[in-house]
Amino acid sequence: MWSFETDPEFQKELDWIRDFVRENVEPLDHVLPSQWNIHDEGFKRLVRPLQAKVKERGLWACHLGPHLGGKGYGQLKLALMNEQLGRSRFGPITFGTQAPDTGNSEILAHFGTPEQKKKWLEPLLNNEIVSCYAMTEPQGGADPLMIQTTAEQDGDGWVINGEKWFSSNAKFAAFYIIMVKTEPEANDPYRRQSMFIVDAKTPGIEIIRDYGYHGQAEPEHAHVRWTNVRVPPENLLGGRGDGFAVAQTRLGGGRLHHAMRAIAESQKCLDMTCERVVSRQTKGEPLWKQQMVQERIADAWIQLRQFRLMVLETAWLADQGRDWRDLRQEVSAVKVMMTKVLHDISSMALHLHGSLGITTDVPFSDHLMNSFMIGLADGPTEVHKSVVARQLLKQYKPNPEMFPDYVRWKAQEKQAQRVKEAG
Repeated sequence: MWSFETDPEFQKELDWIRDFVRENVEPLDHVLPSQWNIHDEGFKRLVRPLQAKVKERGLWACHLGPHLGGKGYGQLKLALMNEQLGRSRFGPITFGTQAPDTGNSEILAHFGTPEQKKKWLEPLLNNEIVSCYAMTEPQGGADPLMIQTTAEQDGDGWVINGEKWFSSNAKFAAFYIIMVKTEPEANDPYRRQSMFIVDAKTPGIEIIRDYGYHGQAEPEHAHVRWTNVRVPPENLLGGRGDGFAVAQTRLGGGRLHHAMRAIAESQKCLDMTCERVVSRQTKGEPLWKQQMVQERIADAWIQLRQFRLMVLETAWLADQGRDWRDLRQEVSAVKVMMTKVLHDISSMALHLHGSLGITTDVPFSDHLMNSFMIGLADGPTEVHKSVVARQLLKQYKPNPEMFPDYVRWKAQEKQAQRVKEAG
């Protein structure tokens, strides 16, 4: 069990990561386009040497097991690492832990054929290529039961038709992992979807438009039309109707990793704000001496520590062998909290920096917008609150009587009856 004290040897690695990210990685946010634009000359010149240093240190792709070339650190150590990596949008890709490639690599590791692993997984793990996960659709948003994109058998292969929405990094991807409907007549709606791997150069894939949001270096979320896209039979990942099961391989861990990085973003905003309020003067004294400022700083620190403990507990439970499905209450709770914590702390940082806070020369509006993004990605906050409530209420049984046992007079009656029966 983790005892709130990190192993000294691993703490050395965390200290190295902290200094490396702040000195070498964070500056990249100001000079490079999208972190997934791996073919950009600036990326090759500035990021590739940093990745080489990470590999030399033995800290590359630590989410992977040793059989795939990683450390197999587990979720708790990954959480502690991501407290530093999440400070920069280039942090994860510099260390080989960027989404959606991490989740897609897990799917390929579990369900890919040896040929697919050689062609796609190996270069993906080396960041020679990046990938795209295509699930959501224009008409259905985050509800996978509303997927209308179909894959129909034609000869010995499949033909995909439909549209996908907000397909992250589609324009940079070498391949897609796409969820489509293959079993429309299945009685169980969760057995109607299947998952395929598709080469991005396959004819019939058309990027209609790339969308971006404030804080992104360039638009990178695509509306993609799939028209008679032919896929060979061996590109089916898992069995027919296994789409949801395949998706669960990546979603639980992905949500937790988002939360880990949200801790880093929130801490960065808090650090900057603390420096600001001890540096600035107002009404003849430092800004921090204003009681309202003290209250906001205290609330932010308390909120962040509570959230961090929730994330670390969930990561620890995952390392004890608990399946992601068994941890859906904890993961959903973390998912709900991360958008609120990042929103509240980035908002505070923006406000306490005054007019400077709303400019594009400081990152607070970027982090604020990202708080809304992570509240939508991998299922909206409302869905995850519902999961938490449903899982919690399963632990309770209804009382068939008019008054509950904890009403005082009823409790007294029960106690009197026990005394009488005891003689």
